[in-house]
Amino acid sequence: MPYPVVHIMFFVFCIFLPGLYGFMQSALGGGVSRRDWWHFLLLLMVGAFCSLLPDIPAVWNYFLYDNLEHGMAGPIPTHSLVFGTVAFCGAFIVGLLAYRHRDRALALGMFAETAFLSHLLLDDIAEGGLTYLYPLHNEPMSLFSYVNVEFSGVNFLYYNLAGIVSVFFIFCVLLMSLMSLHYLGFGFRYHPLQNGSGTNSGHSSVRSRCVSRGIQTSDANAVENIR
Repeated sequence: MPYPVVHIMFFVFCIFLPGLYGFMQSALGGGVSRRDWWHFLLLLMVGAFCSLLPDIPAVWNYFLYDNLEHGMAGPIPTHSLVFGTVAFCGAFIVGLLAYRHRDRALALGMFAETAFLSHLLLDDIAEGGLTYLYPLHNEPMSLFSYVNVEFSGVNFLYYNLAGIVSVFFIFCVLLMSLMSLHYLGFGFRYHPLQNGSGTNSGHSSVRSRCVSRGIQTSDANAVENIR
């Protein structure tokens, strides 16, 4: 299996890349507050933890049984879509506590799920087979084995469809990441979260965007007055 640092790097630089780019761009322009940094660190910590979640059983197995077995959590394979619900539900609860907003909590849960799936994809590349579809299908399967096939007159349509499904699964993981990051304000340009009740939050958002674009504070105040 890849080392934990590899899973975290894959998550940060592949799954979280749009949010990282947009936030760092705004931060270098001085357009983020302490609350924005807290928001950024929350997503980073939730995503990093969920990108390691399938290997978490190795921790207690090391202390209790002196081994690094991590494939099972009781009767459930940790490298399966079913176990991914733990990442979604856990992040959803964290989102409710942090944001007190159901839709934002759902977005955080979706983001955590993409971090979990990034772990499965990387392990699939390294090991060549995971029990994705447990309990419907208990045999290991690899998404990438179907992509790299030679031309053959036998089952030509089957292998092409399997390859398309494999690529579509990877596309869905990336799309889920982009959608959840965008809803939480972490697109290619960072947009601070706004409270549902106040115009002050809207004004601070305008100010942050103005500062990130190099507009002076006085001009930002003028924009707020126009609003």
